Amino acid sequence: MVKVRCPVIAGEIMRYSKYFIPTYKEIPSDAEVISHQLMLRAGMIRKLTSGIYTFLPAGLKTVRKVENIVREEMNRSGAIEVLMPAVQPAELWQESGRWDFYGKELLRFKDRHNHDCCIGPTHEEVITDLVRKEIRSYRQLPVNFYQIQTKFRDEIRPRFGVMRCKEFIMKDAYSFDADEAGADKSYQIMHDAYMRIFQRCGLRFRPVEADSGSIGGSYSHEFMVLADTGEDEIISCMKCNYAANLEKAEVKAPAETETAKASWEPLQDVETPNVHTIDELTAFLSTGPNHILKTLVFVADGNPVAVLIRGDHQVNEVKLKNFLRADTIELASPGLVAELTGAPMGFAGPLGLKSKIIADHAVRGMVNFITGANKEDLHFRNVNLERDFKVNEFADLRVIMRGDRCPRCGGEINFGRGIEVGHVFKLGTKYSKAMHAVSLDDRGEEQPFFMGCYGIGIARTVAAAIEQNHDRDGIIFPISIAPFEVALLPLQMHEKNVVEISDGIYNACLADGIDILLDDRDVRPGVKFKDADLIGIPVRVTLGERTLKQGMAELKLRSEPKEVLIPLADVPGAVRAKVKELYDQIK
Repeated sequence: MVKVRCPVIAGEIMRYSKYFIPTYKEIPSDAEVISHQLMLRAGMIRKLTSGIYTFLPAGLKTVRKVENIVREEMNRSGAIEVLMPAVQPAELWQESGRWDFYGKELLRFKDRHNHDCCIGPTHEEVITDLVRKEIRSYRQLPVNFYQIQTKFRDEIRPRFGVMRCKEFIMKDAYSFDADEAGADKSYQIMHDAYMRIFQRCGLRFRPVEADSGSIGGSYSHEFMVLADTGEDEIISCMKCNYAANLEKAEVKAPAETETAKASWEPLQDVETPNVHTIDELTAFLSTGPNHILKTLVFVADGNPVAVLIRGDHQVNEVKLKNFLRADTIELASPGLVAELTGAPMGFAGPLGLKSKIIADHAVRGMVNFITGANKEDLHFRNVNLERDFKVNEFADLRVIMRGDRCPRCGGEINFGRGIEVGHVFKLGTKYSKAMHAVSLDDRGEEQPFFMGCYGIGIARTVAAAIEQNHDRDGIIFPISIAPFEVALLPLQMHEKNVVEISDGIYNACLADGIDILLDDRDVRPGVKFKDADLIGIPVRVTLGERTLKQGMAELKLRSEPKEVLIPLADVPGAVRAKVKELYDQIK
């Protein structure tokens, strides 16, 4: 595995007194998560306005190291780097159909000629336009273009520092193939490249199946950094390699069994005054929620649809939207529910309902259950499928729960949390068909490109690394993305001997290509120790009068509690060995 090392540039400032790392002792009051707190305290970022940050030198160094890893692995995979404009014309987005669909996150504006434009949150349209103009034959395929560029998405509620901000640095790549088999191969190449990228960043992560969202396409994986503070819930099988985020996780349909019609009880009306919720209904009727059928009315692309789900389950709106192949979906208003059912919300049921009815697979196994009666203050007891109402279609429509089994092998599933740092999509012909991006096949006929797209949040990766690697004293950076590999701390800068020895070690490390920061400030030792720990520098060498009298220096790893004494003559070699050891650990 190739190691990412920050090359030492002649004249580069590596002395703390000449650098700019403004650290804080206190936790900023507006920082909610640990990565936001520590990036501010460690002098990595400063807020300009809501969701927009300036990267200070130490933060920028870490960002550049992540970029270098990404760039090396993208190049290794055969991708070609380009740089596309941030400003995009509305015509391209209108051509793809996303101008109105994307939503308010797309920052739109008019130029001086009154032309509609946007600041690019992603570049599917731009790259498709480029390729359709330049590539005409299948012989020029496959091709994969990538860029590392600043994006903008007008988040309604930016939060968590650079984890969810408006302006962010992203690596986005786009593959073009002549057919689906080629697209599958390109997807796998990118999947493998992402595995190497996040491994080299020193992260504990897992690829999980995910929904494609506004990007579109038929298949996608998110790369999740495993962290208890992650905002995304993920499930993984304890037996096989199946993993998915919560909105994508499948629930295996129960085995179909013959309905025991002999067990059907007569349908009954039950007066339920002022009983609207599942909790109220279970208490009123002394039953469990698994014996209740919820009827929820949704509006999908303007059309109402009734969704049936067991009372102890929740509708997964992403699954529902995908099943209906809808662009938009939302719960119906109380007025529309009353218009369709003849009753206020809380009393809807499937009997006599004229709208389309779809149901979750678990509904098949329900017998003698309870539903709303489409009349205020009334429910039905002993309702049964087939006898009392019909369902148009069954599907997996619910959120997976603890106690469910793996949809692939039936094994036990584990729930955890993660931070999304990368996403790979199999787009198919979504954009190429809409934008008439075609090449000539071996028969001279036009065929749409089969596309994939692949994104990595660069600064988000840094924040995720901090969420995963920190303690009460600050950041514990993996060495491959730390702003500096080594911190050299001479404790008595007023002593000539200390200064001369530290300069000698500093120059020797620079000559060895070590990315070292010499803390030459005339401050108390405690300040130097605290700042080195806060910033998260992996290796620390300390020079003080007490140990120098013994001809020794202290060497300590940020990730370990104890320091060791090293003879002064051996310090450069010991530093080289420790740096190599830390890189070897993340191969």
